[in-house]
Amino acid sequence: MVDVQPPPFRTLDDFLLGSARFSVPDVRNLDRWNNRIINNLLYYQSNYFASAVAFLLIVGYFQPLQLILGATVVILLFLGFVWTAENKAVIRRFRRNHPSLSLAAILGSSYLLLSVFGGVAVFLFGIAFPILMILIHASVRLRNLKNKLENKLESIGLKRTPMGLLLEALGQEQEAGS
Repeated sequence: MVDVQPPPFRTLDDFLLGSARFSVPDVRNLDRWNNRIINNLLYYQSNYFASAVAFLLIVGYFQPLQLILGATVVILLFLGFVWTAENKAVIRRFRRNHPSLSLAAILGSSYLLLSVFGGVAVFLFGIAFPILMILIHASVRLRNLKNKLENKLESIGLKRTPMGLLLEALGQEQEAGS
């Protein structure tokens, strides 16, 4: 954990505005689409984190208790999933072969548990909405040369970032940087 370094913020021009290029992904080529998402998650992780925190602060201002409850449930379920996946071979294979279903299982379990507590709306808007926006941006944002270079450094281990560790915990480390 000592060698983990947060990446720099990308300019608003690079992230969303002028020089940013967007394109609908080719849904027939899932490997290429997954590769685009992973590499954009690694490259724009500071921007994604700041966007999610800003949205969570807005939701937290209006519903602080439900947001804290929702965040606690999701974090505990995620940590439980990662621990189980590391200790059970069947779960580990499922996580590597079906990363989207794994994420859906975590979010779905969170939803079911939160519905018992009555925090469904806060969960949907405070936690799942930023994740949805991040995944949409990562899906449609085309990569540039700087993006590819940064991802290659991450994939060969010269740089360790928080998103790299998160993707590794979700079983996506072998695809990052490809």
